[in-house]
Amino acid sequence: MAMLVAGVGNELKCDDAFGVLAAARMKADPRMTADIVVQEVGIGGIHMVQELMRGYDALLLFDAFDRDGDIGQLWLLEPELPDVDSFTEKEKRDFFADVHYATPVRAMTMARAVGALPPLVRIIGCQPSDADAFGTELHTEVEAAIPRAVDMAFDLLTSLR
Repeated sequence: MAMLVAGVGNELKCDDAFGVLAAARMKADPRMTADIVVQEVGIGGIHMVQELMRGYDALLLFDAFDRDGDIGQLWLLEPELPDVDSFTEKEKRDFFADVHYATPVRAMTMARAVGALPPLVRIIGCQPSDADAFGTELHTEVEAAIPRAVDMAFDLLTSLR
């Protein structure tokens, strides 16, 4: 089973770097196997779409997003993607106008539109302190969540085999 793990986020916006840093940590983990590809996407989701076009059975994303939880709290979620078939032509153009696909939902929706989104997609999300603050320091609870997120990822990917 071929699996893509993608870390998304902006490394210049403090806690928003969670996804990129979790992916980097996973890539260096000794539990990595040949059937797992880890990609640090950052804010260039189009790279994830291009990689998905190679063909994968599963996609797992690391991302920081606000769900009104405790700082550093982790969630394993199945994403909800918009139904672009219900959009007007103008809404479709506006939605797909972002050439970088910086938001994971847009990137996954584009991957689905081109037939590259795998049947299994999950997100390991982390509650940030402030994902919009500029800087390179993570909140201590968000930083402490990274190894737990990597463990969650390996547990999930192992259960899929």
